Amino acid sequence: MNQKLRRAGQLARYAAQLAREEGLSVMARRGAGFVRRRFFSKKARYLPSKACLAAQRAEYAGKTAETCGLPVISVLTPLCNTPPEYLRAFLDSFLNQTAPNGQLCLADASDERHPEVGQTVREYQEKNQRIVYKKIENRGIAANTNAAAALAEGEYLALADHDDVLAPHALAEMGKAILDLRADGKPDGFLYSDEALFEKDIRRPRAAHFKPDFAPDYFLCCNYICHLAVFRRDLFEAVGGEDPACDGSQDHDLFFRLIEKNGGAAHLPQVLYYWRVHAGSTSGGTEAKPYVAAAAKRAIAGHLARTGREGEAADGLFPSTYRVKWKIEGEPLVSILIPNKDHTADLEKCLASIYEKTRWGRFEVIVIENNSADPETFAYYREAAGRYPRLRVAVWPGKGFNFSAINNFGRRQAKGEYLLLLNNDVEVRNADWLAELLAPCAHPGGAAVCGAMLYYPDDTIQHAGVITGLGGYAGHSHKYRPRGGSGYLFRAATVQNFSAVTGACLLVKTAVWDEVGGLDEQFAVAFNDVDFCLRVRDAGYRIAWTPYAELTHYESKSRGGDEKDPVKARRFAAEQRRLYERHGKENILDDPYYNPSLTRDREDFSESDDLKRLKEGGLRVRWRGGN
Repeated sequence: MNQKLRRAGQLARYAAQLAREEGLSVMARRGAGFVRRRFFSKKARYLPSKACLAAQRAEYAGKTAETCGLPVISVLTPLCNTPPEYLRAFLDSFLNQTAPNGQLCLADASDERHPEVGQTVREYQEKNQRIVYKKIENRGIAANTNAAAALAEGEYLALADHDDVLAPHALAEMGKAILDLRADGKPDGFLYSDEALFEKDIRRPRAAHFKPDFAPDYFLCCNYICHLAVFRRDLFEAVGGEDPACDGSQDHDLFFRLIEKNGGAAHLPQVLYYWRVHAGSTSGGTEAKPYVAAAAKRAIAGHLARTGREGEAADGLFPSTYRVKWKIEGEPLVSILIPNKDHTADLEKCLASIYEKTRWGRFEVIVIENNSADPETFAYYREAAGRYPRLRVAVWPGKGFNFSAINNFGRRQAKGEYLLLLNNDVEVRNADWLAELLAPCAHPGGAAVCGAMLYYPDDTIQHAGVITGLGGYAGHSHKYRPRGGSGYLFRAATVQNFSAVTGACLLVKTAVWDEVGGLDEQFAVAFNDVDFCLRVRDAGYRIAWTPYAELTHYESKSRGGDEKDPVKARRFAAEQRRLYERHGKENILDDPYYNPSLTRDREDFSESDDLKRLKEGGLRVRWRGGN
């Protein structure tokens, strides 16, 4: 089936479901948002409404940094031969803040051929005494930033480049977010926001970077935090400021050290920073600054050393991405659980790929027989057990099909320190697949669960992590995207955190499986993997996904849904209700590893058709620890 037609059909079905569950008015409003976003102007789409900005200016009118009630944030900006038009745009963005809680600290390392930089700043200082300036010798970006920090008086610091632009509500919203964290009893030492790219005018942005809440495994692979980052000045001083040895990735290195001290980070999902795209800027790609990769790997290696973990920082699949080649602790045994009912050709393809390709030798395979009807199936089992070492067949005593009960039974037969749930219709692609699944987990401080990259036979993505809330319940990240792409913000090409991964290939620490009670047998067919992973996540563990474990999943792209069979449709609806009842509808619809400004109607990470909450300032700060 044509991919566009398939997606149109999915969208139509979701619209009908939305109308049934939330009413025609909600469906119509979201449909209208879709039309506006796709076919009409996108001007100023990430900025608050004019009414919101006016109300915020009125709230702080006549107040000073001392009387506005917000923490003072000192913005640190090194200058170096800054083009006048870029410098004026940046300074104007500071002057036009809606709240007076800012200080701008400028350390100017421009050479003698660019006296206009200092002249321009002095002109602006006459307009605003909260701008402080010092001429310095150029010692590199980290040292120059530290020089700007020496001018700071604020309780908090922020980093801004000299050619970028602050959103007009940036300092007000960050100040409010800090107060919200304090009121909730959450650490307030490190915060970051979303950002957007622009070329000439922030009212016509090129694209936004809508980020997840703090995701430590993802952050190891790329500095997705970037701008706007705000942190306590005493924390910055405690970690020694920016490190000149990491010039090029000095912010990535600094953020690691701040997060280590703070225990995690808070994310404010509002676009508070505009990153100018031009020749020579990092936003245009690391090709402009080739030393960035070496500095980033140095920053990652430093973080590993400080946190006592063993691994090698290496290049990732794309420029400006990285990976950690973890040292797996010990030689853990993995028990591979494969439910099967007849379909011996599929099972043989699966088993043959495991035994022919898998480099990690410490595994056992438990085929869980589930009510097969063909006598040839049992003959195959006897023959396969003779060909494949460490393979056992365990006969599930139940009737019908219950994925959860079958795997819970399989766990009781397993001896491994790790369990791997595996469908019988998958085929291993790469020799290191099992070691790559173990790597994010089998080291001190590792994740509890890891999922794999699954492809359809036509080399499009079937699974690159599960996002709750897609389609109202859950969906697969980057589904149907062609193999080989980087995905949204490199999220199809980096080891990272998700709220869930598919049970078609799911590795879990056996001790964690036992702690949370395995799979819930009331989820007989659907959402058992999502429910399990959410319970693991809510118990304080991380769920990881890796693009380096690759398998083919022979699930048909065009197979019909359960809604075509009345009995199956009723069961599916009951499992949907149970997912909401157990985890709460709002929690399902608000995945911390997604972003509230991304769509829930599709699996492609496109912007939401309705940015009303962003435009009205309705998105609040969200804290997440590093687990």
